[in-house]
Amino acid sequence: MDLSFLRAHDAVRDTAPLIQCLTNKVVSNISANALLAIGASPAMVDTPDESQDFAKIASGVLINCGTPNSEQYAGMREAIAGATAAGNPWVLDPVGAGGLEKRTEFMHEVLPQGPTAIRGNASEIIALAGTGAGGRGVESTDGVEAALEPALKLSRETGAVIGVSGPTDLIVQAGERPRAVSLESGHPMLQNVIGTGCSLGAICAAYLAAWEDPFAAIIAAHAHVGAAGSVAAETSTAPGSFAVAWLDALHELTTDAIEERISASEVADVAELS
Repeated sequence: MDLSFLRAHDAVRDTAPLIQCLTNKVVSNISANALLAIGASPAMVDTPDESQDFAKIASGVLINCGTPNSEQYAGMREAIAGATAAGNPWVLDPVGAGGLEKRTEFMHEVLPQGPTAIRGNASEIIALAGTGAGGRGVESTDGVEAALEPALKLSRETGAVIGVSGPTDLIVQAGERPRAVSLESGHPMLQNVIGTGCSLGAICAAYLAAWEDPFAAIIAAHAHVGAAGSVAAETSTAPGSFAVAWLDALHELTTDAIEERISASEVADVAELS
């Protein structure tokens, strides 16, 4: 298929988008470093008093529900309001959807407010679409292929582009012309390093801020993170060295190098499922 979506990679470098991250305490540092590595600028502004004002000036916003508390829930609500008022893209990363009642209720509360993209593993997307119970904690117990119809349903209901992460990523957009792309990239070691998936949510926000087509932006973000994983695996034998090599690869990869390391194909029967 046409890989012109990878032009979004250069757009991120050229525009250096400012990304507000309301994310979990386990990955805050990792996500900030990943954003810096791709050429974006991170801002971990998540208090209720500041989140709305900052979301109005940020280029994009990440809402990650990994370790929420009452204050962060309030900050997330304010950030979503600010991003919506300013017309800025925001990404929902539904960490643990379906597994815990409070966070799942919050996710369903904000879904009608129009996230630009939703990025999660298969079980999280299936649970958020109301067609499954969620995975084991933050781990998916469903295959990516099982998330195609739930992702289409979720996209129709919210208008969001849906990114399903796994051994093969799936990016879905409903609408007048439903589209779905299967993306092969990455390496299994990505699952052994904390924060790679949550950083992908932040990177999705950066790509959305830099590129006019949300569907292309989300494919390109997944391609960048996956390609960096395949590079890192060539010089690493364990999670510690892989984590460092992955961050370096995020910074060093060119558009051409990403293209050489991925395989993307359109899902042929997606229109029939709609």
